[in-house]
Amino acid sequence: MLSLRPNCECCDRDLPPESRDAMICTFECTFCTACATDVLDGICPNCAGELVRRPVRPAAKLLAWPASTERVLKPAGCRPMQAV
Repeated sequence: MLSLRPNCECCDRDLPPESRDAMICTFECTFCTACATDVLDGICPNCAGELVRRPVRPAAKLLAWPASTERVLKPAGCRPMQAV
């Protein structure tokens, strides 16, 4: 089950579970749409995975399976993944 992290790792923007502006990779690194597209070009800076829109968990399901409250933030902000 997705943890539904509460913020963008780059800019710390709040991304509540109902947000359609949250983007994730397969490791659930979480970014806002603006950072994912404008800064990261759709590629996770942590794993080089594709960033896709995070699905919204139905509100009724959040009661039994709540979203994470643990915030993850890159202290130096985000930069695109460097080519190897």
